[in-house]
Amino acid sequence: MATISAYSSPPWPNSNPNSNPTATNLLSSHDDTEPDPSLNPHPQSQPYDSLASISSDTSNPNPNYHPAPSVSPPAASAAPSSSSSSAAAAGAPPVSLLHVSFNQDFGCFAAGTDHGFRIYNCDPFREIFRRDFDRESGGGIGVVEMLFRCNILALVGGGPDPQYPPNKVMIWDDHQSRCIGELSFRSEVRSVKLRRDRIVVVLEQKIFIYNFADLKLLNQIETIANPKGLCAVSHGAGSLVLVCPGLQKGQVRVEHFASKRTKFIMAHDSRIACFALTQDGQLLATASTKGTLVRIFNTADGTLLQEVRRGADRAEIYSLAFSSTAQWLAVSSDKGTVHVFNLKVNQGSPVARCSSEPSSPTSSLSFFKGVLPKYFSSEWSVAQFRLLEGSQYIVAFGHQKNTVVILGLDGSFYRCQFDPVNGGEMTQLEYHNFLKPDAAF
Repeated sequence: MATISAYSSPPWPNSNPNSNPTATNLLSSHDDTEPDPSLNPHPQSQPYDSLASISSDTSNPNPNYHPAPSVSPPAASAAPSSSSSSAAAAGAPPVSLLHVSFNQDFGCFAAGTDHGFRIYNCDPFREIFRRDFDRESGGGIGVVEMLFRCNILALVGGGPDPQYPPNKVMIWDDHQSRCIGELSFRSEVRSVKLRRDRIVVVLEQKIFIYNFADLKLLNQIETIANPKGLCAVSHGAGSLVLVCPGLQKGQVRVEHFASKRTKFIMAHDSRIACFALTQDGQLLATASTKGTLVRIFNTADGTLLQEVRRGADRAEIYSLAFSSTAQWLAVSSDKGTVHVFNLKVNQGSPVARCSSEPSSPTSSLSFFKGVLPKYFSSEWSVAQFRLLEGSQYIVAFGHQKNTVVILGLDGSFYRCQFDPVNGGEMTQLEYHNFLKPDAAF
């Protein structure tokens, strides 16, 4: 799941993301301290599509339970109309975007700002709601992690005036418009990943995995220095697969929790810059700090399945994303171009493909393979979309066929369509500045 930030700094009873998962009371814990598992269940959470009030359970006798201090509910607003947003923008100070990330099925995205956070729907594009905090008390949110569309989010303070300490993960219940618990650590939190059954917290050199039902600490993983908080988890109905940097430069670690197996893959010679998992955790795409090649691996045995080339010169890779069928892979970088590659790998469930669909183009000099450098036999992208350089962009595949959604830290939202047969330049279908919802063409 793609994420970019401006600052580097109860068991779920149903696998259906639109069902109502069961939330729990949460308690404060520290790096090497396991939380007390004797917690009373919290009332059920609801999806955003059916907002309903939730009463707080204050009867928990557990002396180790430390709910987050009560805060005044922030100003809340539904998605404004163009006229109301224009009027509000006229008298409001400019908003600085600190973080943007997709939810687990890429149907929504979250934005952290210097005074709160906002949630948007991708298709159709619209602002679902925003929560603005009092600027005098800080307000900066550096990480917003959604759990599909339910009302529970994970927040981490960020920016020059953070709303919360950057070493804490705050569990926010949007029905109560307040934090219902927190996880505290001895160093800054770099990222957070949520599943219906797990909370994964990434620090610079350590990853903590908690059970969502009772916040029991299940695993701790040591990593090489990881300032970007790189981590990916599977979201399919099956067991958890987690990928993180290993202990060596260029190495990734794959944890298969169901089979209790750990697989180390030497993916690149340079440091790992970005990676992505398929929803079921079977395929892994990786890129290094060199940014020229992207490699696709089988997570079960570490086999290299395919290698594609973004370009010849160095680039910083911001995001990688698989399509839902693992037929396509999208890549965004600081070069201002989003690339879509055709994948030839098979996840074990056959993917129907038309014979007219192209494979990724290769160099016309590929017949010199083995004589000339590897560059000349590389597989190149099928489709491209040009963006303005100078901003960070993340990409995901849209729910409409052959579309990609692009988000920028400048507030840009693009929806583009690619031709799966002829490839070439993508067609822009839609553009919005989601910090100024009325600015669209």
